[in-house]
Formats: sequence, structure tokens, C-alpha cells
Amino acid sequence: MTMSRLLLSAAAIAVTAGAAQADTADKRIALSNNYAGNSWRQAMLQTFEEVGSQAVTDGVIAAADPYTTSENQATEQAAQIQNMILQGYDAIVLNAASPTALNGAVKEACDAGVTVVSFDGIVTEPCAWRIAVDFKEMGRQEVEYLASRLPDGGKLLEIRGLAGVFVDDEISAGIHTGIEENPQFEIVGSVNGDWAQDVAQKAVAGILPSLPEVVGVVTQGGDGYGAAQAFKAAGRDTPLIVLGNRQDEMAWWKQQHDENGYETMSLSIAPGVASLALWVAQQILDGEEVPKDLTVPFLKVTQDTLDEALASTPEGSVANTVYSLDDAKAVIAEAKGAM
Repeated sequence: MTMSRLLLSAAAIAVTAGAAQADTADKRIALSNNYAGNSWRQAMLQTFEEVGSQAVTDGVIAAADPYTTSENQATEQAAQIQNMILQGYDAIVLNAASPTALNGAVKEACDAGVTVVSFDGIVTEPCAWRIAVDFKEMGRQEVEYLASRLPDGGKLLEIRGLAGVFVDDEISAGIHTGIEENPQFEIVGSVNGDWAQDVAQKAVAGILPSLPEVVGVVTQGGDGYGAAQAFKAAGRDTPLIVLGNRQDEMAWWKQQHDENGYETMSLSIAPGVASLALWVAQQILDGEEVPKDLTVPFLKVTQDTLDEALASTPEGSVANTVYSLDDAKAVIAEAKGAM
């Protein structure tokens, strides 16, 4: 399946929405989101809102309503899901605060006849569908890349995401697997950047005085530029920082490359996975048999593709892939073939 990076546009979205079957014209879909405090989540919400609004305009579904909790708390999101059940939504697409803490609310939704499709932050409740990238592999590939660039190894700083969230745990586990495979590296410090540049910058600035020379920084996305600014402010050499597809850090990367030949790589799940979750939910409501577990590739930017990715990413946003109905059908077909 080939998917291109797309700017959100009404024309592009109309093509994807118009092809959908009309048997779901009376169905209502809600997005339950636990956090919106960084550019990835903002791009995710924008993708869902624009694709969903066009699908409603085209009569494919009756509603596509996004909701975000005010705090990143599983209890608050569970209450949000219960409220969606009471409001009579036919499907909930869910970016979960916890893989397990929401299982009770998800089971309530399933028992009430509501289709639940979790993505990015997935849940383990068997009645729900799950759409995810291989986050462990993503973390492992960060270290593999560092090993290709720094074969002698050295000290690393790890910047983690939101504490207690499935994605954070999985990427970190993959990073540590990569360290086991490449023991010439050692993680000498770890901070939580909450997938946000300002939080990461402050956290890195706080730990730097206690660290020896660092040759590389492994990250989770939304933290690379903040880390670079912290190293600069501390008067320390800029290490090899793996980035996470945010426009500001890719712009910094290009500037550094033009000035001194700095090279790195960038990778993350595309925020447009929310549009895939929407179409998967629509397909389930339309009677399609969909495997419970779907996997999509993470979006990687290399030195060779940096200019293209930067040109197609709006300022303040994230490199993205908007999924069409045909993309969703291809993901479903691929999952069926793997069964």
C-alpha cells in the first residue's frame, strides 16, 4: 500500500469521503481523546475534524464529533466514554490514556452495542479494535540508526513521553532493546518531555548539569527541538538527536544541515491515523468484517526526504499522512491476509 504525505485540503478529503458506502448515513461517530497539549495531538484532532466534517457533508455518516478531556486522567476519559454511550453514538474512536484502565468503560460501550476502535494509545479490552504502529520497533530503530552513525557508541540521553501511557512504555522498551543489541551505548539520563518541545527543553536543561558528555539523544517525538535548545543554552555541543517529525524540529534540522552538515533522522506515527480509525469504524458499522488488530507503518523522514517533508508540513504542525477509505480497505485486507 502506497500512501503519500498530504496537506489537509477539502478537495483531497472529498475524494476519500465520496467513495464511502451510504449505508452508514445515519450513524454517529465520536472521538475520545485524552490529551491535546502538543502539535501531534493538534494535528490529529484537525485531521479527524476535517475528514469527519467532509464525511458528514457528503452524507456518509451523520456525525463525527471530537472530544478531549481537560486532564490526562483515565478516570476522566472513562466518564467521557460513558457519556458518549448515553448520547447514543454508534461508534467511538479512542486515543486512550491507558491500555488497561479504560477497559471497563470500553466493555460498557461494547455491551451497549457501540463499536470501539482504539488507535495510537490502544486498549487491551478484547471487544475493541486496535490500530497501532510497532512502537517497540520504532524505538529500537532509533538506537540502530545511532549505531550506524556512531559505531564506537557513547552516552545517551533518553527523553520519554507522557508517564504511564502505552505509547511511552512501548517506545522506551524498544529503545532499551536497541541498547541491549548495541551495548556500546549507555543511557545515562532519562526525563519526561510529555511529547512537547517546551516541556522537553525545561526537563533537559534541568538534567544536563549532572550528565557527562552525551553523543546522542533518543526521543519519542515533539521533544527534539526543545532538547537542541537546551544543549545550546548550556553551551554544550549538539549531540545526534533523533527527531519526531514536528515542523519546528525539521526546520531546525534543515538549518543545521545547511550551516554545518548536521544529519539525523526523524520518525513518528502519523497523526492522520485518526482518519484511518474513522474509516475503520465506518466500515465496521457498514457490516465489514474487520480483524481486531490492525498495524500501520510509522512515518520516517531521512536526510534525502527532509526537504519534501518540510515543504508539505504546515508551520507548527507535524508531517502527516491522511488516510482515505481505500487506504483503510487496504489495511483491513492486509490484516485479513495475515490471519
